[in-house]
Amino acid sequence: MQVIQRYTAKQHASQVTVPLLSSHVAAGFPSPADDYVEADLNLHDFAVKHPAATFFVRAKGESMVEVGIQSGDILVVDRALTPQNGDVVIAALDGELTVKQLQLAKNKAWLIPRNPQFKPIEITEHFDCVIWGVVAHSLHSFR
Repeated sequence: MQVIQRYTAKQHASQVTVPLLSSHVAAGFPSPADDYVEADLNLHDFAVKHPAATFFVRAKGESMVEVGIQSGDILVVDRALTPQNGDVVIAALDGELTVKQLQLAKNKAWLIPRNPQFKPIEITEHFDCVIWGVVAHSLHSFR
């Protein structure tokens, strides 16, 4: 999976908030709806914790489908977060941007695709690899 576009966060004077319902949506059997709004939700405040260190990228490819990242999804990437074992990250690998899961163990590091059709990439001295940031959110559109 590769990154095909990069967007940076900008501050806007007007922000839209939408209601956040306090009830959960059943993903199995339907449950009675609670007619209760918990609070207003501002998607910018929810998704962008560090505006100066956040950028958006559009994913392309199928290597991360097992973690819910589809081709065309917009990824919210936070450069202020320290990459940890298991994080989904944006990495520049020999100059090419890619999204993979970071695996760290015993002085070794791998970029792991989350699709069995793709092979893990061990980060060695043979690769020029820079972690650009941690994927904090994925925005997936159904229409």
